[in-house]
Amino acid sequence: MSNAVVKLPPKLVPVFAKARGSLTYRGAHGGRGSGKSMSFAKMAAIWGVVEPLRILCVREIQSSIKDSFHAELKAAIASEEWLAKAYDVGIDYLRSTINTTEFLFKGLYNNLTSVKSLANIDLTVVEEAEDISEDAWVALEATVLRKLKSEIWVIWNPKDEGSPTDTRFRVDVAANDPDYAIVEMNAEDNPWFPIGLRKLRDKQKAKFDAAKFDWIWKGAYLTNDESKIFAGAWVEGIRRPDDSWHGPYHGLDFGFAMDPTAAVRCWISPDETELYIDKEAGKIGLELDDTAKFLKAGIPGIDKHEVIADSARPESISHLGKAKTPNGLPKDDYLQRIEGAVKGPGSVEDGIDHLKTYSIIVHPACQQVQNELKRYSFKVDRLTGEVTRTIVDKYNHYIDALRYAVEKVMKSKGRQVGMLMGKRR
Repeated sequence: MSNAVVKLPPKLVPVFAKARGSLTYRGAHGGRGSGKSMSFAKMAAIWGVVEPLRILCVREIQSSIKDSFHAELKAAIASEEWLAKAYDVGIDYLRSTINTTEFLFKGLYNNLTSVKSLANIDLTVVEEAEDISEDAWVALEATVLRKLKSEIWVIWNPKDEGSPTDTRFRVDVAANDPDYAIVEMNAEDNPWFPIGLRKLRDKQKAKFDAAKFDWIWKGAYLTNDESKIFAGAWVEGIRRPDDSWHGPYHGLDFGFAMDPTAAVRCWISPDETELYIDKEAGKIGLELDDTAKFLKAGIPGIDKHEVIADSARPESISHLGKAKTPNGLPKDDYLQRIEGAVKGPGSVEDGIDHLKTYSIIVHPACQQVQNELKRYSFKVDRLTGEVTRTIVDKYNHYIDALRYAVEKVMKSKGRQVGMLMGKRR
């Protein structure tokens, strides 16, 4: 059997020095151009040649194979003639021609149930891992670490200080922990840093502020994040609504898979300048028959007020709004006044714009609302670092509930503005 020489960035040599199964976690974090993804893709392909493996490649969001780790693996395999001969690389699959090694590609967001059904995973590669939630990590580890030599490889560009991924694999890992081999890698650690990326880095250094440049290229936390939709629009605080305040207003977003059922209660100040959220209630995996009772415990009085809910689930609205459902729910387990939100083109953007007309105050106990307000974002172009106007469909369950809660207030204000403009004409 002939030998092959594998070239890796020097920083990654100790990460892969130990045999498969000697560690549980290998990984690298840092900025763009470091060669992290390419190197881990090549090592995964090599391991798949050495012995038959079932390799799972996951990202937080994967709407198609184009959004997966498939492209990195394809490039890594093509870079070595002997690897190219060992694999059949299709448009949406990748498998060995010399043994039974196969690669699987999955997105965790909204697809965690299908991931949890997988069995006999030898290696899991988690790319763009910064956005993986703690709940997803817990479920993923329980699924893919069942075999004796199972490993997880983690690749991420840090962004938010205190993110679940950064905390798990960078902050909470003790020095010299024998179960981990995690390193920091940036462009200067890549001996094959491409000239095209070098030119792009130089342009962006002149164009971007230091915080943004350091996040993109040096693996620093993003401290001045223009992508955060509610940055600077809210604060933690306490108000004491009395009869002069408008409300309370209640909103409900139904959960699915790893998405929580989320509800909020909010108030609007007498001068209509402040929006105050003082109650939240949410849970992943909340059964519909248990929903009303759960919400009433978390948000007292919600069953006595109008609740605007996600209209994408009309059957759930109907179920919760009946005193006697087909399942025979007792009277205490339904919401007296629940109806669906009115959705349509631009309704999300309109709702966000309306929320941002207020100074948003969030009670200290509403930690889930605060977490979403911190993380709800516009998409950032991976190559240019530019903030787009596309809203990322994540960290928005309590925010959606908040939009629904004030939907009628927003529409009422819109009618008032329209009437005023008509009079002026």
